[in-house]
Formats: sequence, C-alpha cells, structure tokens
Amino acid sequence: MGAAAHFSKERVFRGFLFWFCFWGLLSLTCAGRLSVSKQNLEVHKHLNRLNKPAVKSIQSPDGDIIDCVHISKQPAFDHPFLKDHKIQMKPSYSPESLFDESKVSEKPKERVNPITQLWHQNGLCSEGTIPVRRTKKEDVLRASSVKRYGRKKHRSVPLPRSADPDLINQSGHQHAIAYVEGGKFYGAKATINVWEPKVQNSNEFSLSQLWILGGSFGQDLNSIEAGWQVSPDLYGDNNTRLFTYWTSDAYQATGCYNLLCSGFIQINSQIAMGASISPVSGFHNPQYDISITIWKDPKEGHWWMQFGDGYVLGYWPSFLFSYLADSASIVEWGGEVVNMEEDGHHTTTQMGSGQFPDEGFTKASYFRNIQVVDSSNNLKEPKGLNTFTEKSNCYDVEVGKNEDWGHYFYYGGPGRNPNCQ
Repeated sequence: MGAAAHFSKERVFRGFLFWFCFWGLLSLTCAGRLSVSKQNLEVHKHLNRLNKPAVKSIQSPDGDIIDCVHISKQPAFDHPFLKDHKIQMKPSYSPESLFDESKVSEKPKERVNPITQLWHQNGLCSEGTIPVRRTKKEDVLRASSVKRYGRKKHRSVPLPRSADPDLINQSGHQHAIAYVEGGKFYGAKATINVWEPKVQNSNEFSLSQLWILGGSFGQDLNSIEAGWQVSPDLYGDNNTRLFTYWTSDAYQATGCYNLLCSGFIQINSQIAMGASISPVSGFHNPQYDISITIWKDPKEGHWWMQFGDGYVLGYWPSFLFSYLADSASIVEWGGEVVNMEEDGHHTTTQMGSGQFPDEGFTKASYFRNIQVVDSSNNLKEPKGLNTFTEKSNCYDVEVGKNEDWGHYFYYGGPGRNPNCQ
C-alpha cells in the first residue's frame, strides 16, 4: 500500500512538473512572439515615418530604390519647429571659390574625372521633388535598436591635440585628419578623392569627410559633417556612398545620417543622400573626386551644403544648433574608421585607398583645395593647418601645398600590418 501511494505521489509530481514546464515554455514562447511582434510594429511605424509617399520610384542597379518625394513632404517637416517653415529655395549668398575647378588638375598625370550616382542610370526625379533612398525593414533590423537606427555612436569626432588626452581612443574610432582651430569659421570646402575601402566587419565603417564643429567635446558638441562612406551596417553593402550627418548634443539624442530624421531640408532633385557614388578611383587607374562646400548664410543663418559645382543640396536650419547658430570653432578634414579589435587584433579595415600617404597620386587618397569661409563670407586658405592621428602606423596623414591643389593632404592606410597590431 505504501509503495502504491508513493508511486501515485510520484505520478502526480511528474504530471505537475510536465504541465509546469509546458506552460512555462508556452509563456516564454508567447513572450518571445509578443516581443518580436512589438519589434515588428515599431519597425513598421518607423518605416512609415521615413518612407514618404513617392511621385515616382527609380530602381537603382545596386538594389536601392530611390523615391521621388514632393519637396514639401520630405522627412524634415516632421520636426515640430518646421511645421510652418517656408522652404528657402536658394541661399541668399554663396561664397566664391579660390579655385576654378575646371582648370584644376590639367596635367595628364593628375587628371581627375567627373562623377555621378549609380541610380542616375535608370532615371531622374523631376523638379519639385527630391530623391530619397528608401529605407527597408532589414536596414532598420541591422541597427542595435529602432531608436539608434541612422545614428552614430557617441564621440566619433576626431580630437585635435588641444583636447583632453584622456578622451582619445575611448570609442574605437580612429582618424587621420587635418584641422584648424582657434578662430571663427563660417564654413569649409574640400575636394575629396573617392575610393571603395575594404571594411573587415559589418559593424565597422570607413569614411572620408569634413567636420564643422562648435562647442566642447563633452555633451554639447555641435557638428555638421559630409563626405563619402562605406558602412555595411547602415546600408547593407560595401558600396561607397555620399552622406551627411548632424548633431547638436554630441551624438546623444539629436541628429542622424542623411534624411533619416527630421532636420536637413533638401531642395535638390538630382542628388540622393546615402546613394552610391560611381565610379570610384582605382589603384594606378583613373581618379575620381567629389567637391563639398558647407557654409553659413549670413542673412538667414542656415548652414548650406553644395555638392560639386552646380548642386546646391539644401540646408540645416540654424535653430537646430546652439554653438553653430553663431559660427564654428574647429574645422576638420580627413578619414575615420571603426576599429572593433576582434580577438585583440587591430582591424584590417582600410582608410581612404588603403595605402599610406607617402604612396602619392593614383595610390593614396587625398583631399585638395582645402578652404575655410571667413567672417566676410569669402573662401580662404586655412592658416595654421595641423594634423592628428591616433596611430600613425595604422593610418597616417601628410600635408602639402602647390599652385594647382592649394592646401592638400594625402591620408589613410591599411589598418593592421606588421607595424600596427
């Protein structure tokens, strides 16, 4: 009798254990499904916010879809301060260049070719619309969260020698830059050699850009940035793409890449931010570069951006910023990579062409015709140009000056090599 009772108790206990585990697993599964469902809903809402109704859509050869969105329906106008904003269709003032780009690089060995965007092969957007690279579900899912999609990690600005040395190398970002500081700057210009550097890990990137900076390198940094980048995490491929970025609080809660949040107001119908640049430079092959100018309109106070000689892209309204509402205190030009140091080794992600600066033209990447905009809104050659790099054995920079290229520098490197572990 005792054995039978014991057997019965054991059966009851096993039955209880079975149902306990069953319901536990079921609730975990349901919780998991609810979590996935909640994420899908968040992603869907975010895509609806970003992807505005298109007048027409163009399929790019690289797989992108470029939506031609009516200029008044673009993401910028989701910003509460821009609800009644009247679009400024052209700047009240454009700074004059010191260099006639058509005459630069006439020497055969330094001839540079024209450049375009890949999607142009299949069509163009009409006047009154702007081209917007469509965001896909998989783009958002690659980000650490829906909230962080399209944003840089904190402190990804190169710190010049005057900055606190304890801040350097904290974020895994490495740079090779030229910079000026200690004055009031109202813009900058540079012509940037375009390459397609190899990126080792999908969560790393390689870019070449200019930075317009105001404030400190703490929590209040204001930054406007533009150039080209290879970022598998952001775009899902290894193509070289035109990009912009802005922040008014050191990358914490404000700003984003391209048009992935409200802020930048685009007026141009021909150039798409975030779209692939084509063709790119090759080693010992034809060279291609892009010219970027950013300047402050003295009348309205907005920060404008121009791509090449004829494409005024649009502007960042002055209210987005605190320090940059007046002027910039530092201007930087150069390259940046993310070094994740997997297995304790330096990344093999390339900067620029992947070659060190002493390799020179058709091998190393360059910035040429570097200029700043002064208080009279004239483009001037920078005075007191300095250089900075965290690890010159991995990525380096060398400045120079000549009649054709004005102030210029070669920069970049291969990352991991016998002298960079």
